[in-house]
Amino acid sequence: MPKRRAVILDRDGVLNVPDFRNGRSYAPKRHEDFILYADAAPAVARLKAAGFLVVVATNQPDVGAGLVDRQVVEAMHMQMRRDVAIDDIEVCYDPSDRPTHRRKPGTGMLLDLAARWDIDLPASYMIGDRHGDIEAGVNAGCVAIFVDRDYASETRPTRQAVTVRSLAEAAAWILDRSNAGTIT
Repeated sequence: MPKRRAVILDRDGVLNVPDFRNGRSYAPKRHEDFILYADAAPAVARLKAAGFLVVVATNQPDVGAGLVDRQVVEAMHMQMRRDVAIDDIEVCYDPSDRPTHRRKPGTGMLLDLAARWDIDLPASYMIGDRHGDIEAGVNAGCVAIFVDRDYASETRPTRQAVTVRSLAEAAAWILDRSNAGTIT
């Protein structure tokens, strides 16, 4: 049986609206502040209809740092699973000051998803809104797509295949290439 093609999504800034402060994005700290982008569910539905597995790989360092209760993040994920047809969520709770192989830009979460779901990483895509997402995707062998949300104080990635403005635009780019029979 052939390995599966997947689209791996970052969470904050791709699927949901982050909290913006001083030109930087932050994960919401309260469930009531967890708001999905309007294009999230339709874009994921289009990808799934085309045969892609759609999974999420998200750093949630505020849990590891003791700033957010893990139950709050899990409630956000329950809502996301209910409202968007994603297949799985892989979370790294390690705090930002202790980088690990699982925390993006490390590839651990992507490799764990690949092993669990039999994902063909070179035939798959990583969509993210930060430098670390793009680095994780490229280093895991995926085609990386940068969703540019105009963060003023963030390091801009350079190794992405394309830069887009939304998840819907990223999905359209993937589907155009998929229909043309190309992966890059």
